[in-house]
Amino acid sequence: MVHESFTFSILYKNQERNFDAVLQQYGYSYRITIPIDGMDIFFEPDEERNYRAILPDAAGNKKVDAQLLQTIATRLEEIFK
Repeated sequence: MVHESFTFSILYKNQERNFDAVLQQYGYSYRITIPIDGMDIFFEPDEERNYRAILPDAAGNKKVDAQLLQTIATRLEEIFK
């Protein structure tokens, strides 16, 4: 299994935020694991090459900022297209 690490930045709520990510081969596709607020969130491309966030089962009661996830997904689309 191949793992590639990279770092990227986003501008969110007028603050620059940096994220460390790990690209992992997943079957015939790949996933990107990004630790966000103490949780590993997975991002994977859909059929149209847009990214979607997959929350871990442990996220159950934790509040996840949906707008932050969308901003990260948009940035990943820019990086990988």
